[in-house]
Amino acid sequence: MEYKEPKIKVPRFNEASGFYTTKKRSKIMSKIKGKNSKPELLFRKTLWAKGIRYRINNKTLPGKPDISIKKHKLAIFIDGEFWHGYNWNERKETIKSNRGFWIPKIERNLQRDKEVNQELQEMGYMVFRFWSKEIQTELGKCINDVLVYISTGTIN
Repeated sequence: MEYKEPKIKVPRFNEASGFYTTKKRSKIMSKIKGKNSKPELLFRKTLWAKGIRYRINNKTLPGKPDISIKKHKLAIFIDGEFWHGYNWNERKETIKSNRGFWIPKIERNLQRDKEVNQELQEMGYMVFRFWSKEIQTELGKCINDVLVYISTGTIN
């Protein structure tokens, strides 16, 4: 099964397109973490305490899952609400600045997430995607979902 949707084109982030590429902007953007965010660390620490061993950011798997467990063919992603379009149809309208960049950027991220899920599923992997705030507010439920899958091979 091949992914057929045409890739969304994201405009370049440069001054010619009306974006600021100042040192201040660069400093702001450099503070955004792609790995080892607080929700990720919390989730990993809890999984480890439950005796579950895993790999982080496995480059051999599509999308480099935040957590992967090869033995159980399991890939876990912990997605940030802004970057991965939480409640996108409503939130899309709230973006006020640089809409020409951010809307295609986030829609391409959503599209890439679907492509990665599909590739992993075709490889026989079970994919879990949790929102950061879900980890912070319902950690027990998220961990339990993973543990139930590991012990039974199915989802609740």
